[in-house]
Amino acid sequence: MKQGDPRQNTGAARSALRPSLSLSRQNWRQAAAALLAVFLLGLCPLPGSADPFPAVIDHRYGTTTVLAKPTRIVSLSFIGHDFLLALGERPYALRKWYGSDPYGVWPWGHDALGEAQPVVMRGEIDIERIAAMEPDLIAAQWSGITAQQYALLSQIAPTLPPRAEDGDYGTPWQQMLLRLGTATGKRTTAEAIVTRIEGRFADLRAAHPEWQGASAMMAWAGHTRAYTRADIRGQFLTALGFSVQDAPDGQNALNQFYIEFPAEDPSAMDVDALIWLDTGRNVEKLARMPLRHTTRAYREGREIYADKLLSAALSHSSPLSLDYALDQLVPLLEAAVDGDPATVVSSTANAGLLAKGGS
Repeated sequence: MKQGDPRQNTGAARSALRPSLSLSRQNWRQAAAALLAVFLLGLCPLPGSADPFPAVIDHRYGTTTVLAKPTRIVSLSFIGHDFLLALGERPYALRKWYGSDPYGVWPWGHDALGEAQPVVMRGEIDIERIAAMEPDLIAAQWSGITAQQYALLSQIAPTLPPRAEDGDYGTPWQQMLLRLGTATGKRTTAEAIVTRIEGRFADLRAAHPEWQGASAMMAWAGHTRAYTRADIRGQFLTALGFSVQDAPDGQNALNQFYIEFPAEDPSAMDVDALIWLDTGRNVEKLARMPLRHTTRAYREGREIYADKLLSAALSHSSPLSLDYALDQLVPLLEAAVDGDPATVVSSTANAGLLAKGGS
């Protein structure tokens, strides 16, 4: 990732402000103070200040150059609008993933969206429609964009696909935010957000030594598919210190963000904390799941049922949703990981999913 070099005018500034040798000691001090002020105010980025353009960003398909601050951003990422809103950038158009909100923005993003009414796109990427919007930045991390689509979209406007080292849906939230921060001139703001949220994860790791190295997994209710370390949900658990299964190596390994286990043998899902994600419609399916009752996670009360909102917060793992996810999930993890069925996981109990004989 590269940016325009803010040091390019340093020499001129120094020359213009170099104090005369004939200055008195008092004037020298005043000049030195003025020089320092200029350096601090003019040459060092301030929180919220605009970063220099052009911004140059490397990615899996090459390099994208954003010549000036974008004002008409089309977000093709299923979760990227959260990241733009966290930076104070309201997209002109966004790609709705799921949920009942007409603009595809979940509650944690409502304040940041304000009264804005972005154009909503759904389903496959419609390049002709995007061209008609005349965007000046197309944000396409976590969008599944192909090389062919990038080749077309980048003729419309600067387009930002994922990094080369990440899968289609595996870019860490920090990198997604920092790269958007660079593209929108909000790099300093992005860095401050990353520092704050990473600090919260670090505090939670320090407060929970029992989590460090314990096994954990997220899966959709009623299914034997679980997210790997490469997925943003696996990354969330890893950031808390849990051990999460790796994706198998091999062809297209970067995009293997989940593993499917045989329904007749759920032993691989028998972890210290098993989080069932749900859209709110699969409680009965989970309750009837064959062989679930044979697992230690079930018997020892290590299962966590994540309701629709918590599941969405985890599945977005955005700078806006992570705080909500931590607020809700941490108490549930504390109750689940101790392995004592008498310590009730409230969300699992409320969904009627506790083991028979559990509290």
